[in-house]
Amino acid sequence: MRHFHLDLKRGVKMDPVKANPASNHVKIKKKRYRSEAKKDMISGYLYIAPFFIIFAIIGLYPVLFSIYLGFQKWNGLSPMTFVGLANFKLVLTDPLFWKSVYNTIVMGIMGTAPQLVFGIIFAYLLNLAFLKFKNFFRVTIFMPYITSMVAVALIFSVLFSDHESSLANYVLSLAGLDPVNWGSSEWGTKIAISIMVFWRWVGYNTIIYLAGIQSIPNDLYEAATIDGANKFQQLLYITMPMLKPFIVLTVFTSTVGALQLFSEPTVFLGNSAFTRDEAMTIVMYLYRDAFKLQSFGTASATAIILLVLISAFAAINVFLTSGIGRKRRKGQ
Repeated sequence: MRHFHLDLKRGVKMDPVKANPASNHVKIKKKRYRSEAKKDMISGYLYIAPFFIIFAIIGLYPVLFSIYLGFQKWNGLSPMTFVGLANFKLVLTDPLFWKSVYNTIVMGIMGTAPQLVFGIIFAYLLNLAFLKFKNFFRVTIFMPYITSMVAVALIFSVLFSDHESSLANYVLSLAGLDPVNWGSSEWGTKIAISIMVFWRWVGYNTIIYLAGIQSIPNDLYEAATIDGANKFQQLLYITMPMLKPFIVLTVFTSTVGALQLFSEPTVFLGNSAFTRDEAMTIVMYLYRDAFKLQSFGTASATAIILLVLISAFAAINVFLTSGIGRKRRKGQ
């Protein structure tokens, strides 16, 4: 029921809607604004919905299913059987698994540590003002990162062949050293794969460091030059401290990549990659269980263990990053 009020001047009853049209107009505009805002919100959710749907199908579901498989015995065809922690016990008591952990860490260190050091050196050299053909050198050093693994396998199979006439053995003979069986000896295989990892990823880290160096204000270098600092002192006391966030980033990504090492050992060793333990990595061990032995339960258990290892290194990276941030705030 509509209520009326008395107009004292005219002595008549007035409808409040007609008596205050401005207020009614404001209310209508507010309702219209809320309706349009709600439509914008719904349309925004609809735009991002495909990403979350695809992520749930090809990203989240496989992870959850792998965790579920870690507690099952399954060969891909027969019905699943719940075995509890038996898969984890089987993996953790397998000497080959610990051999793969050892190989992953050793080849990861040999392939990762040099690329971080040389990445900084190459980035510093590529940023020098007097260097000519900078774009050519930048493209050249980044080229291995985008090179097909088939081409990489062909290149390194020639470079590190077991024959005495291979390029690697020829270089060793020039230094008076005996030839190495790169494809059959344990340390020869590890060194060859580590060099392959270094060759593929040093350009990627170089570009990251180069971007970090170019983000440093030139005023700092000009002030240091006026104060009498030489190039080495500028590198040590200006460039390196300013590159710390980039170094932490590359250390983290390189560490995670080393723990997931798979392509390089596989293409270098070929068909014998999964039958030998000289260069067996954690991911290769996982792949062997899943697709060679059809033991998806132990493969999933290995994947969960690998996830724990990666999470532990991620936590260490966060700790180091926060420590760098605290030191910077104290220095300020």
